[in-house]
Amino acid sequence: MQKLESLREYLETPKKIVITTHFKPDADALGSSLGLGNYLKKKGHQVNLISPSDYPEFLNWMEGESEVINYEARKKKKSQKLIQEADIIFCLDFNCLNRINELGELVRVAPALKVLIDHHLDPEQFADFELWSTNAAATAELVYELIIRFNDRQYIDQSIAECLYAGIMTDTGQFKHPNTTKNIHLVTADLIELGADIAKVGRYIYDNNSLDRLKFTGYALSQKLKVLKNLRTAYFWISADDLKKFNSKTGDTEGLVNYALSLKDVVFSAVIIERPEAVRLSLRSKGGFSVNDFARDHFSGGGHPNAAGGVSDKGLEETVADFERIVKQYEKQLNRNFKKTNKHEY
Repeated sequence: MQKLESLREYLETPKKIVITTHFKPDADALGSSLGLGNYLKKKGHQVNLISPSDYPEFLNWMEGESEVINYEARKKKKSQKLIQEADIIFCLDFNCLNRINELGELVRVAPALKVLIDHHLDPEQFADFELWSTNAAATAELVYELIIRFNDRQYIDQSIAECLYAGIMTDTGQFKHPNTTKNIHLVTADLIELGADIAKVGRYIYDNNSLDRLKFTGYALSQKLKVLKNLRTAYFWISADDLKKFNSKTGDTEGLVNYALSLKDVVFSAVIIERPEAVRLSLRSKGGFSVNDFARDHFSGGGHPNAAGGVSDKGLEETVADFERIVKQYEKQLNRNFKKTNKHEY
C-alpha cells in the first residue's frame, strides 16, 4: 500500500481520472464523488464519474450531476473505454468491488492506479492507495480530509462544500447517529465557512417529495409495518406491486427504515423490498446490536454497526419468513440491548 503523499505527487500533473461509487448511490456516495470530482477538475485533471446505476432525483441539484455517466443506461461501451484508458480510478463509499456490479471486474483488471476512499468495515484489498477509516461518519468527511491533507482548502468552493455537507448530513442521520463526532462538527463548521448553504441542502434532500412518495409512505406505515414486540424489532415488507401502485422511483423508499426504528420499544428495524434482481434488505439498529454482523451472517451483506444492507435470492414471502425466524435467535440479545439503550449505556 502506497502512502497518500505519493498520490499527491502523482496528481501534480494532469491525469485521466475515473471516479465510481456503489450501486444506487445515496447522498454520501454521490456527494463525495462529485465533491472530489469538482476539486480534481479545478486542479486541471480530466474527470469522469461513472455510477453503476441511477440514483434519487433529489440529488440532481449537485454541481456536475448532469455529467454523471449511468453505466446501466446504455453507457457500457463508453464506461469501459474510460476505465481502460484511465490513469487513476477513485473508488468511493464502497469496500469491495462486487458493490459496483459489472464495473467491479472492469476496475479490477484496469491498468490504472486505484484509490479507495471509504468508511465501511472490512475493505477488500484491491487498491494501490487507501484513505479508509471506520471512525469517519461519511466518505464525504474523508474527501474533505484528503483535500486538506493536500493543502488545497482554497479549492473548496460553495458547490463542493455543499456536496460534501450533503453526504455528512445524511450519513449522520441529520447529526443524530452515534457516528456524530466532534470532528464531524468541526468539518461541518468549516464547510459552512467555505460557503455551504445548509438550509438549501436540507430542503433539496428532505423537502422535495412527490405526492406519490408521500402516499406510498402513508400506505407503508398503515399497511406494511409489522412489529415483533417481544423481539424489539419492526419491519416493512414491500412488494413489487406496492412499488408499481405508487409509481415508485429510485430513492422513494429511502428513509422508510427509520420510521420503524423510531418506535420507542424497538432497537432493530428493517425494510424488505422485492426488486427485479433480488429481494433487498435495509437494516438499522440502536445501541450495541450490530446489523453489520446480522447482514453479513445471514443475508450476504454488511455495512456499519448501526446501518447495513443485505440481499436474498429467495422470493419476498420466503425472505420475510427467514427474517422472522432468524430474528428469534437474537431475542435475548435484542432485549438486553433495549435495556442498555434505555439506560443510555452504549
